[in-house]
Amino acid sequence: MNKNILVLSSSPRKGGNSDTLCDQFALGASESGNKVEKIFLKDKKINYCTGCGTCINGKKSCSQKDDMAEVLERMIAADVIVMATPVYFYTMCGQMKTLIDRTCSRYTEISNKEFYFIVTAADNSKPKMERTIEEFRGFTSCLSRPKERGIIYGTGAWNKGEIIGNPAMKEAYQSGKSV
Repeated sequence: MNKNILVLSSSPRKGGNSDTLCDQFALGASESGNKVEKIFLKDKKINYCTGCGTCINGKKSCSQKDDMAEVLERMIAADVIVMATPVYFYTMCGQMKTLIDRTCSRYTEISNKEFYFIVTAADNSKPKMERTIEEFRGFTSCLSRPKERGIIYGTGAWNKGEIIGNPAMKEAYQSGKSV
């Protein structure tokens, strides 16, 4: 069965290390016949959640008029969601956290999804990346029937392009192929 895959790249750099792994995942997934869409969050206007409460208990949709409604529609429609972030100070980047916070108005509709997480960092230690993975799991634990399918650790890559040749490149491609 072909799946609808949404790749959310939160790298602030197009072609950055986490963004490059997103492309590898997408390549593998599309070669396997899946429909793949990648959203580069930097190209979207997504404001911070203001905590206004308008969306609480499904009373109304988010009062902000930005690109988040469009991104959220795609998240709800996807079968598989790939969430990718560079790791800064052992946590996810602000762009990804802002996206997660803004799902508040319709997070209950993001149900029965498969998730893959991609993290990249200058540090070579996978165990040190677990804090970031736990942040992703904090989000998915609020959803209905999420299925974590895989984690790709792109460690030891600081400067743009250092991920090339890293085993994570093949891992991202193979993960996409096996969706």
